[in-house]
Amino acid sequence: MELTRGQKRIVLILIDSLLIYLSALVAYFFLINYINLSDELLLLLPTLIIVCYLSLGLCARIFSTINRYTDYRTLGKIGLIFILIYNLIYLGSLALSVTLSFRFLLLSCLFSVLFTLSARLTWRTMHEIKQPESIINQDQARRTLVVGAGDGGNLFIKTALKNSPDLKIVAIADSDKSKQGMFLHGIKVVGTDEQIPEIVTNYEIEQIVITIPSLAPEDYEKIIGYCQNTEAKVSAMPKYEEVITGKLTVNKLREIDIADLLGRKEVKLDQSSLKSNIKGKTILVTGAGGSIGSELSRQIVQFSPARLLLLGHGENSIYSIHKELLCRYRDKIEIIPIIADIQDRERIFQIMEHYRPDRVYHAAAHKHVPLMEYNPTEAVKNNIYGTQNVAEAAKAAGVAKFVMISTDKAVNPPNVMGATKRVAEMVVTSLNEEGKTLFAAVRFGNVLGSRGSVVPLFKEQISKGGPITVTDFRMTRYFMTIPEASRLVIQAGALMRGGEVFVLDMGEPVKILDLAKKMITLSGRTEEEVKIVESGIRPGEKLYEELLSAEEKVDEQIYDKIFVGNVQLLSKTAVDDFIASLSNLKGADLKDSLVAFAQQ
Repeated sequence: MELTRGQKRIVLILIDSLLIYLSALVAYFFLINYINLSDELLLLLPTLIIVCYLSLGLCARIFSTINRYTDYRTLGKIGLIFILIYNLIYLGSLALSVTLSFRFLLLSCLFSVLFTLSARLTWRTMHEIKQPESIINQDQARRTLVVGAGDGGNLFIKTALKNSPDLKIVAIADSDKSKQGMFLHGIKVVGTDEQIPEIVTNYEIEQIVITIPSLAPEDYEKIIGYCQNTEAKVSAMPKYEEVITGKLTVNKLREIDIADLLGRKEVKLDQSSLKSNIKGKTILVTGAGGSIGSELSRQIVQFSPARLLLLGHGENSIYSIHKELLCRYRDKIEIIPIIADIQDRERIFQIMEHYRPDRVYHAAAHKHVPLMEYNPTEAVKNNIYGTQNVAEAAKAAGVAKFVMISTDKAVNPPNVMGATKRVAEMVVTSLNEEGKTLFAAVRFGNVLGSRGSVVPLFKEQISKGGPITVTDFRMTRYFMTIPEASRLVIQAGALMRGGEVFVLDMGEPVKILDLAKKMITLSGRTEEEVKIVESGIRPGEKLYEELLSAEEKVDEQIYDKIFVGNVQLLSKTAVDDFIASLSNLKGADLKDSLVAFAQQ
C-alpha cells in the first residue's frame, strides 16, 4: 500500500527520533567506562534533543522534502540543526551548573548526524536503484552515447535513467581530458569528442545525444562532424526555453537544427523591469498565431500578466496557440482568443475600447518580399492601414505602451514589403508626438524557423534529395532565433520612453550559401549527394540587408544587443498626407511612390 505524503512525514519523524535515542545509547556504551551518567539523564537528554530537533526541523522544513530528491542543502540543514542543539545544551548545562560530559555530547552529536543522514541517503539510493519493470530488460533499448559530462549531461542522464526506457546509456564522451575514466551515475567517460567514431564502433552505439546547452556554434559543428563519420543517429537534449515553456521535458530528445550552428550566447534579461512592465496587466498581441506573435505570447505569460489577448486573422493558428497556453496557464492567466482583421478599423477600435489593454505588441503583417511585389495593394492595406488602425485604436483607448515589430527590410527599401514596413514605422513614431500612449518600433532580421524563413524551404529540398536553390551565392542575411528575438522585443518594450526605433544586434551576417551547406551537413548527407544551385534573385530582393542606414547608425547600446537608431521622424501630418495619397495609386506607380517616400 502506497503511503500518503503526510504518513511518510510521520514515518520520517519517528525514524529520526529513534535514531537520536540510538545515538545517545551508542555514545553512552562507547564511553561507559569513562563517564558517570544517571539513567534519568540518559532518558531525559535524548527527549530534549528530539523536541528541539522537531521544532527546528519543522521551521527549516526538513520533513517536507521529498526524500527521493534529498539534496546536499537538506543534508546540510540537518547537520547544522544538530550542531546548534548540542551546543545550546552544553552551554545551558554550564549556565545551570549541571554536570554533563562534553565527550558524551560530542559523540552523541556525531552519531545523530551520521545516523539521520545515512537514513536519508539510504532511502534515496533505494528509490534510485529500484527501476521500473520496463527498464529492467533493456534488450530493445537503443545503445546511447552521451556527449558532455557537465551539468547538462548530469541532468539528462539522471532523468533518462528514470524516465526513458527506450535509451540504454552505455558510455559518455567529453572534451575535458581530466574527466576521462571518471563515472557519472555509474556510466564511464570513455573518450573525448574526437574519439566519437571509435567509441561508436567499440560500444555498438545506435544513438548519440549532445547534452551541452552552452556549446558554441563552432564547437557544435565540430562534434556534428565527428558524429557524421558514424552510422548512429544524432540528437540533443532540449534547449532551456523548450523546458521552461513546457514544450519538452529534459529527457525528450530533439533534432539538432540550424539554430544550434548559428546560435549565440543567450541574452540575460532584466527580469525585474520585465515583471513590472507585464505582471498583473492586460497585454494584447496582434498576429498572435504567427511565428513571432506566438513566441511573444509564450514569453509574455512567463511574467504573469492578468490577461493575454491573442488577436489574429487565421482561426486555426489562433486556436493552436490559445490551446497551448491554456493547457499550462488556465488557472493563472485569463487568455482570450480574438479573431479579427487589423484592416477592419471599426472592429479593432471596438476591441481596444472593450478590453482596454495596458500593452500592445503589434506583430501582424505581410512579410514575404516577392509576394508583396506582386500584390502591392494588399501590402499597403495590411502593413500600413492595418498598423494605423491598431496604433490609433490603442491611442484612443489609452494604452500605455505600443510596440511594433519591424524588419531590417525597412532600411533603404527597394521593395514594396520593406517600404510598407518603413511607412508603418513612421505611423507609429509620429503618433508619439502627443497623448499618453508611448509608441516604439523594434527592427530585426530573419528569424530561424519562422514561416517565411529560408530554412523550412531548404529542409524540404534536402528531404527530396535536392537541389537546394540559393537565389545568389553572394547573398547574406542576418539571423536570430525566434525566442531570442521575442525576449529582446519584450525587453525593448520595458526600456522604451516613446518615439524610438530599436534595433536588435543580429551579430554577423550569414551567407545563404554557407547556411545551405551547414543544413546539408546536419542532414547527414554531402554536397555531392545534395547539389546547391543558383536560381537568380527574386523580385524585390536585395543582396545584402542592413539594420540601419548610414545616417541612422549609432554606437551606443542601451541594453545588451539593443540599440536605438538615429531614425528620421516625420510629423503626423506629413505621414497622414502621404497615406491619403496612396488610395489613388496602383501597380508600378504605387510601388514607386512607396519606395521614394520610404527612402527619404
